[in-house]
Amino acid sequence: SNLSTSCWSRLHPVSMLNSYNVRFHHSKALTSPYPGSHIERSQVPEDKVGWLTEWEDYNPVEYTAKSVLAGPSWADPQINDEAFSPKFNERDGEVERKSLHGLYVVENGRPRNPAGRTGLTGRGLLGRWGPNHAADPIVTRWKRDRSGNKVAHSVSGKNILQFVAIKRRDCGEWAIPGGMVDPGEKITATLKREFEEEALNSLQKSPEEKVKLEKQLQKLFSQEHLVVYRGYVDDPRNTDNAWMETEAVNYHDETGETMDNLPLEAGDDAGVVKWVDISEKLELYASHSYFIRLVTEKRGAHWSEDPGSEC
Repeated sequence: SNLSTSCWSRLHPVSMLNSYNVRFHHSKALTSPYPGSHIERSQVPEDKVGWLTEWEDYNPVEYTAKSVLAGPSWADPQINDEAFSPKFNERDGEVERKSLHGLYVVENGRPRNPAGRTGLTGRGLLGRWGPNHAADPIVTRWKRDRSGNKVAHSVSGKNILQFVAIKRRDCGEWAIPGGMVDPGEKITATLKREFEEEALNSLQKSPEEKVKLEKQLQKLFSQEHLVVYRGYVDDPRNTDNAWMETEAVNYHDETGETMDNLPLEAGDDAGVVKWVDISEKLELYASHSYFIRLVTEKRGAHWSEDPGSEC
């Protein structure tokens, strides 16, 4: 919406458009130290974030985490590995190297972050050179009182939405229970799998319990859903050569009956999981607050106590 565009671009002065014509820009991708390390990014002034601005003295720090260099199955080799010849900007075997924003520049054999400079080259904690694709399932229901009636906000008068949130183990921030798309995996499968693993602890369930969960979730994840965002994510793990992109999808339980019968249980990368009331006061990981806000706009739910406020 135009409202979202003006709000987002005002918060982030250097911006680009995603596939929904919503302006965004990275700011969390400029923070130091880099997550899980003592590495400080080279400082990037606001007016030099964009690649179109010439900066001959730009000399970013090079960093790729040891966990990535160890060569796990989810990570690419180093760019100078003789056996590694990635096909950037296209499907590379089972690995999707296309960006949701179209073609990105490849310079000296390395892909270039489409949102601009970050003060860090290499891959940091990210496995793939170029786009690292994720999926974020936003599972919502209406907040209800003990009688089962929807609860409206006392100021805005709009009904309050709740979503399933996890507290990330790595940084302690609240987030949408999403995760990375496996090679060859469809986004729809990732969305469902990540929700099961993060919010229902499916990896620790018995085969019988998993079958029961599958049946209960099938109704929710097979119904009509709402794709609220597809594109670049302002993530603290991003570098000049590796960045996060996601598809955020809202699965809404209108009556609450499906989710009421599913016991939330933190699993995998989640420390805690719970239903959280949605409002502008939410502070979430990466760009997640923005995705949640888009859901409230689409559902006509409460967001701000000031109905006249654009942000």
